[in-house]
Amino acid sequence: MPFANSDITDIIATTIQQRSGDLADNTTNNNGILRRLKAKGNVRPFGGGNVILEEVMYTDTSTINANSYSGYEMLNINPNSPISAAQYSITQYAAAVSMSGLEMLQNSSKEAIIDLLEGRMKVAEAQLMNRIDNDIYLDGTGNSGKNLTGLAAALTVAGTGTYGGISRASFPFWANQFFRGVTDGGAAVSAANIQAYMTSLALSCVRGNDKPDVFVAATNYYAFYVNYLQAIQRITSDTGSGGAGAGFGPELKFYGGGMSADVILGGGISGPVSATAALNSNTTLSGAPTSNMYAINTNYLFFRPHRDRNFVPIGGERQSVNQDAVVKLIGWAGNITSSGPQFSGRLSA
Repeated sequence: MPFANSDITDIIATTIQQRSGDLADNTTNNNGILRRLKAKGNVRPFGGGNVILEEVMYTDTSTINANSYSGYEMLNINPNSPISAAQYSITQYAAAVSMSGLEMLQNSSKEAIIDLLEGRMKVAEAQLMNRIDNDIYLDGTGNSGKNLTGLAAALTVAGTGTYGGISRASFPFWANQFFRGVTDGGAAVSAANIQAYMTSLALSCVRGNDKPDVFVAATNYYAFYVNYLQAIQRITSDTGSGGAGAGFGPELKFYGGGMSADVILGGGISGPVSATAALNSNTTLSGAPTSNMYAINTNYLFFRPHRDRNFVPIGGERQSVNQDAVVKLIGWAGNITSSGPQFSGRLSA
């Protein structure tokens, strides 16, 4: 049943629609990873289908046809392995903007209702934006498996599991790189060894010109890196377009193994929490789980919003049969995808 004051509900709908583009921009600009993906053109809307497909080129050693030859020697023209595709679920997010009938009466002029709505919109937008920003760091199992398939799924502690519908046990090329402090380095990650561990991880991700361009650290690992830099009296900054120079925590850079990368904070006010707590929480905004750092080659990472559900109003006016109030929903659908997790890695305890 429509609300009695259609002028006011029209204002609500129009205001949400007008702000939807700004919200999409604010979300990508508010997250160090998403901002980099946007700058690279890796925010790629999709439309249609029941999954998101990401083409993957892989090498089947049994069908490689590139080789040297001599004179009239017969050439191998057998077809290469086909281009396979990883597939990712379409996840959905929504936030509600509500207003009671009394509030509408108390703010009956157009100017007053817009002022009230601005405040409600900012709260709803912040909640939706922060939820998506947070879930980017996790593995998608939270909220009964309805969350984004984030970095913790793409980059597992030991490069195992199924990601994007591809089993890493069956296709080892799809496994991400990893470095575990105690197991691979002989000691837990600390300020004394984090630079060396980051270098080892970064080097394992290199293929030709492909290499990680950003590290995203949980709060405690970020603090270790800050302490390491302070100990050698070397705090470096980036004033360019990278994540570090865009205000995502103190402006830090990594130099090691003949390469450089931004180092940005993936934690914050609510973090750090354990990986289990982060994955199982529907309310805590933790960022990257404690004792984890991701080394990411963003050439192979994509933010894939649905072109018709990218922070826009969902449906029409909603009103409960037994409440004097109207509700509008802001929605987003899509996922984070990767075409090459093998070029990125994860540092853990």
